[in-house]
Amino acid sequence: MTDEASTDGPPLRLALLGLGLIGGSVGLAARERLGARVVGFDPDPHVRERALALGVVDETVDDPARFGPADVALVAAPVGALAARVAEACVHVAGAVVTDVGSTKRALVEAELGDRYIGGHPLAGAEVAGVEHARADLFAGATWYLTPRPQSEGILLERLHRFVTGLGAVPTVIGHEEHDRLMAAFSHVPHVVANAMVTAATRALGDEAIPVVGPSFRDATRVAGANPPLWAGIYTANRDAVLDGLDATIDLLREARALLASGDAGALEGWQATAGEQRRALLDVGMAGGPLREVRVVVPNRPGVIADLALTLSRAGINIHDMSLSPQPDFRSGEVALWVAEGHADRARELVEQVIA
Repeated sequence: MTDEASTDGPPLRLALLGLGLIGGSVGLAARERLGARVVGFDPDPHVRERALALGVVDETVDDPARFGPADVALVAAPVGALAARVAEACVHVAGAVVTDVGSTKRALVEAELGDRYIGGHPLAGAEVAGVEHARADLFAGATWYLTPRPQSEGILLERLHRFVTGLGAVPTVIGHEEHDRLMAAFSHVPHVVANAMVTAATRALGDEAIPVVGPSFRDATRVAGANPPLWAGIYTANRDAVLDGLDATIDLLREARALLASGDAGALEGWQATAGEQRRALLDVGMAGGPLREVRVVVPNRPGVIADLALTLSRAGINIHDMSLSPQPDFRSGEVALWVAEGHADRARELVEQVIA
């Protein structure tokens, strides 16, 4: 794959709105890996000064209206401020594909934020916050979800896909509702459960001063109480999916209680073994792996066709590792090349042909 830094043209221009851990790490990675020119904004002038001193950005602005044109505009703001910042980027950063790093996507994708917005969410972070902890390697090998809308332009999705790959991450296209449901199951509900476990253990301990905390409790509750303002916003933004996930978890706990009350040792052993097998399968799951194969097809030049292709493949469990678009001379169609895992290539071609038929 050829990334933006390897071309003979001008350097990629990146506008960063938000200069904390994630935004700062994007800036460092873009400068180091892509040779990008990075202009940053943060509402806190001290953060802007610190980001400039740390080499996170080439320059800063004190107002998003001062950004000017860019290739990519990335918003790394608290959940509650994302919509406003994304809207500002769509208005003030001319020509850019506008994206964000928020962990909930439905409200943003379904809002009227402009046709240049494509949602994003890197599965990367740290237990520390602030631009001082930014790292250029934070996204190395990390899944980075992209949530285009049906009308998203193919050329913008391709640009964002290549940008994310250039940061060292693995872009994965997914529908916004599916994204929020999966985040509730794999991140948001576990945070709620960890909080509840800590409360239950505190009540069980009472006034005792016995040091009973072991590795199982530490592992299971590591995320309890993390960044209260951030997580309050996440719970609120993804409330419906989190409530559904909690209801399902409560049902499973009731089933576990009934199984325990039955006193059936064999059934309990089987239940424990099944959980172990399922955990191993979940940790091993992936839509990538092995050598890649190119799938090249001619597609009609109609709005949203590339986003439709990417979302269709995603629903089938097929991730696009790289993509390239080449318009035909008459601009009525274009050639798209998709690189997918070799084992998925035949199925990918079938699905692509169904979409463009």
